[in-house]
Amino acid sequence: MKYFLSIIFLFCACVAQAQNHILPLWEGKVPNSKESTLEEQLKNPSARVISKVIEPTLEVYLPSSVINTGTMVMICPGGGYGALAYDKEGTDIAKLLNGQGIAAAVLKYRLPEDESNEIPHLTPLMDAKKGIEILRSNAGDWGIAPNKIGVMGFSAGGHLASTLGTHFEIGNRPDFMVLIYPVVTMKLDYTHNGSRNNLLGKNPSEELVQQYSNELQVKPDTPPTFILHSQDDVSVPVENSLQLYRSLKKNNVKTEMHLYPHGGHGYAMGIQHGRLSTWRQLLFEWLQAL
Repeated sequence: MKYFLSIIFLFCACVAQAQNHILPLWEGKVPNSKESTLEEQLKNPSARVISKVIEPTLEVYLPSSVINTGTMVMICPGGGYGALAYDKEGTDIAKLLNGQGIAAAVLKYRLPEDESNEIPHLTPLMDAKKGIEILRSNAGDWGIAPNKIGVMGFSAGGHLASTLGTHFEIGNRPDFMVLIYPVVTMKLDYTHNGSRNNLLGKNPSEELVQQYSNELQVKPDTPPTFILHSQDDVSVPVENSLQLYRSLKKNNVKTEMHLYPHGGHGYAMGIQHGRLSTWRQLLFEWLQAL
């Protein structure tokens, strides 16, 4: 009987610790914001897609203490800088990571709306930097090692993640990057035009294009990077990842890249794409090796 009660107690403790909670990103006035009539919009409640984000947050998912690896990932959902695939490329991924003992936080970042931002292109990176700072400041309370906090991004969220990994300051440098079919360049040859237009506007300066073409911004202290892409991706050409890989290699940044011949774009976990779904195990092995 005592053994049975002990098992029940352990199970309840694990479940209690594995609950998610939402933290506001900013206290008081949100920086770089301006008064607007915008209201957050939700499409498809069963698999949330969010747009018009006014109040950015971190939704934190912690694994049970018995499997906690001390690693944490901040997840940036994609959506072309016009929306956030919040569940498909956010909360679903967080739960997947939790099952491997990895803590996760889904970043609901502000999108570069002209109506609600003073300088639109600054806002997503501002939120990403603040997100890493918050996670690192809470690491001790959550059983997370402060030097094992990385960023993961899908599509345009991959652009945001790689921007964070190449434009950081002391305190908000991610310890690793995971980039899944990422937008990387803002140059017209291989960029995703929707992401470029939403982030930089339709007629950006060459200086701005260079600044946000992250293959040009890699430095030797850019964090170790895991890249996944499909060769038949017509939305975000695989050259985005190839150019970034070459820059990482040139700067001696530890990098692992996996290219699949098929899969297209936006497959997230890839469950319905045959062996493409094996990328998840490759990622877990890479994270463990770090």
